Amino acid sequence: MPRMDELARRLRIVLVEPSHPGNIGGAARAMKVMGLTRLALIKPQRYPDPQAEWRAAGALDVLDGAQLFDSVAAAVADCQLIIGTSTRSRRIPWPEVDARGAARRILDEAPGQRVAILFGREASGLTNDELQRCHVHLLIPANPDYPSLNLAMAVQVVCYELYQHALAGSDEAPDSGWDREAVTSAQLESLIEHWDEVLEELDYLDPDNPGKIMTRFRRLFTRLELDETEAQMLRGFLSHVQRMHRLR
Repeated sequence: MPRMDELARRLRIVLVEPSHPGNIGGAARAMKVMGLTRLALIKPQRYPDPQAEWRAAGALDVLDGAQLFDSVAAAVADCQLIIGTSTRSRRIPWPEVDARGAARRILDEAPGQRVAILFGREASGLTNDELQRCHVHLLIPANPDYPSLNLAMAVQVVCYELYQHALAGSDEAPDSGWDREAVTSAQLESLIEHWDEVLEELDYLDPDNPGKIMTRFRRLFTRLELDETEAQMLRGFLSHVQRMHRLR
């Protein structure tokens, strides 16, 4: 399936600090069944491990090809669309989708972009800081009396929706029609850090009591989905503001 093959090249499933090796193997198996191969692991507590190999069954190639990272920032640095799984709404609302909506977003609205889907720790999920790196949060609706979903099962649900949407669509990936590459996570983080620096320099932001200002600016920038040129323009503007302020 050409559309699924193209998706497999640009999408990675990221497990953040998984505690049980069986879940790593189960996630690898869930991915391979649905045609996905790129697995990233952030500080797994036990890996490699025989339990991971046992649960992976015929997906040892996915397991053997898994990349290891020390942080979310490193794992998604080159990605242009980041989706974080979450079990609850946040104090500051963030764009949300279900698994089917995420499949539409990835395949129809972000063609060609490098994508990471983050799955959090079994006991506590993703932190607020990690979720704030994401363009959108993915919620899997479940029984409110027992909404707990095993990590590998959550991966299976998401991968299934991706496969089904790819199966239903055209073999030709849609053209984004955009003239520049979307900004990567690393480029966006540099812009946000520069923005924070300038706000402090202008005394707009109190570093000792910042409140939620930078969280809301971060949400704004991720929602805008900047391209590389737009990010460079904003960085250039910020540098100019700094130079003019220092000349006063």
